[in-house]
Amino acid sequence: MFKYFPTNYVWNLSVDLAIEMGARIGEIEAMCAPLQEAAKAPDAAGTQAFRESWVRMADQLCALADEDKARGRLISAGEKLRRASSYLITAERLQAHDAPGRRALYERELALFQEGSRLLGDRMQRVEIPYEGSHLSALYLPAQGLQPGEHAPILVQLNGLDSTKEMKYLVGLPAWLAQRGVSSLVVDQPGTGEALRLQGLTARFDTEHWASRVVDWLETHDDVDPKRIGCEGVSLGGYYCPRAVAMEPRFACGVVWGANHDWREVQKRRLAKEGDFPVPHYWAHVCWVWGAKDIDDFMRIAENVHLDGVVEKIRVPFLVTHGAKDTQIPLKWAERTYEQLVNSPRRELKVFTDREGGAQHASFDNSINAGQYIADWVAETLGARTAA
Repeated sequence: MFKYFPTNYVWNLSVDLAIEMGARIGEIEAMCAPLQEAAKAPDAAGTQAFRESWVRMADQLCALADEDKARGRLISAGEKLRRASSYLITAERLQAHDAPGRRALYERELALFQEGSRLLGDRMQRVEIPYEGSHLSALYLPAQGLQPGEHAPILVQLNGLDSTKEMKYLVGLPAWLAQRGVSSLVVDQPGTGEALRLQGLTARFDTEHWASRVVDWLETHDDVDPKRIGCEGVSLGGYYCPRAVAMEPRFACGVVWGANHDWREVQKRRLAKEGDFPVPHYWAHVCWVWGAKDIDDFMRIAENVHLDGVVEKIRVPFLVTHGAKDTQIPLKWAERTYEQLVNSPRRELKVFTDREGGAQHASFDNSINAGQYIADWVAETLGARTAA
């Protein structure tokens, strides 16, 4: 794990995630060098300083992109804009949910990501899936080489507690899958991304409620093979995904990138000051995500967020991955998920160590080898390719 700030796990996690999204080390140095003292400050003061520094770099990149566009250098402009969006993602993620200007920061990140992707000629499309009189937003990336009328396998990808579809997209799994002939649908499910920030759709433990609507939509999509729809979840998605696959039989396989078998127990340990938090303002954040009035209400909701008696219902191939050095979610919960996959026709537990990288929580320390292991497993399972 790259530790720029010796005493601040949450900020180090954020810097590492930015690196995985494509941050440049010189820009990280410029953004973080002024923050050594702020990293020791309480959440409110510290995160404001972090935000100002990272937004300043995003502003600088946008100005440079404008210069590129004026000279017709649109690919260079697109690269800078999308990198700027990743810095705004990093800054926004650390703010309290009611911090002034947070929504505007988020909306700007969305716009920069889309504009940067357009200038780069990325084949990704933003789509909207009907849900509860509103919609779930998602990013769709078709498999490489997909011909008109051809139906490709697809992997639905779910956020964790505090990630967004743009973050997951930039880390790289959709691109690695596309190389292997698998399409991607990266979803801002209730409790995350646009669903939470722009529409007020909070998380729910019965993830099949919205996951089934996603499958309904995919079954109408001309490019998708409805018999080869898989599901992946990262971090808290390590709960959302197994629950969805267990309760929605149309999923053909499942993958967790960081298991999360018993999140209710994790919350009890966190109340007892055990384990690392993923974001500042943690208790206010989880209440926001789950629509809870206070911590007591949240803990009542969290009692349902576990997979005991659920994983046994999975009857398709399932891959459980976890980092050997995960300090947020203990490895024992990955082992518990694997042990209870008794009705899966092909189950696998893969623990990422220092040898291959990705040993931290959800492989945020080094995602590429872990992510490509997942991409290969999905391609093999859904009948795609693992060689060019």
